[in-house]
Amino acid sequence: MAQVQITFREDRCKGCQLCAAVCPKKLIKMADHINVMGFHPATVEEQEKCTGCALCARMCPDLVIEVAKEERKVG
Repeated sequence: MAQVQITFREDRCKGCQLCAAVCPKKLIKMADHINVMGFHPATVEEQEKCTGCALCARMCPDLVIEVAKEERKVG
């Protein structure tokens, strides 16, 4: 079983919402706070529900999203 970790570089996010539009689970939302560039950055809600498809990272024009899968040993 793989655990998925999504990391957003909030300081570089321009809030275009492309990542949120392509997330099949609709887990990505725009944060309430504003980043250093003056935009509401993307953030992931309920990260444990993420399947790790990485559509968000592939869609991001500014390369601010990293999706990593960590394998857990069973047994």
